[in-house]
Amino acid sequence: MIRAILFDFDGVLTVDKTGSYSVADFLHRKTGLGFDLLRRTYGKYNARMLYGEITHRDMWPDFCADVGAALDPGLPEEAFRATPMNEEMLALVRELKQHYRIGMVTDNPVERVDAAADHFGLRPLFDVISVSGQCHSRKDQPLIFERTFEALGVRPEECIFIDNTAKNLTVPGQMGVKTILFDDEKRDVEGLRKAIREIIA
Repeated sequence: MIRAILFDFDGVLTVDKTGSYSVADFLHRKTGLGFDLLRRTYGKYNARMLYGEITHRDMWPDFCADVGAALDPGLPEEAFRATPMNEEMLALVRELKQHYRIGMVTDNPVERVDAAADHFGLRPLFDVISVSGQCHSRKDQPLIFERTFEALGVRPEECIFIDNTAKNLTVPGQMGVKTILFDDEKRDVEGLRKAIREIIA
């Protein structure tokens, strides 16, 4: 029996495929600097931020030096709050919340998810929000999922996990979780709703 449904953040609950794309796109529109330069430079620091080894505050001076501009240190926070959300998906989360435990499992810096969750009022929708930067474990490792199951009080086989990247479904699938790959380009939420019903039936 399915008792919990877990969602990835970027590309599932949000419109953009990745968080680094969202941040770089915001900085590009805000500063006029080249998108490719910003995304490439942001990528230099992203892996360490995803593991919680550094924060945006830690990397910002070096990032600014790399892009050749003294950018406002408040820009990352603005970028987090400007994350384009998938409102249709959030409506589905609200619908499912009435019957299931709901979790978010995401590879992200803690400060980004915290800012977005507070700004968009996401916390009441999720019984647990598991962030790689806090767990020091990404979705290609069991730990972030184990902590999520423990926090929700469920077993892996009682969960569905939805992600927009196939490789992120490997580990939870091996653990016994039912997995669904969500197409972040088609963004077919109604199709996802049907896929969930097929598993639950």
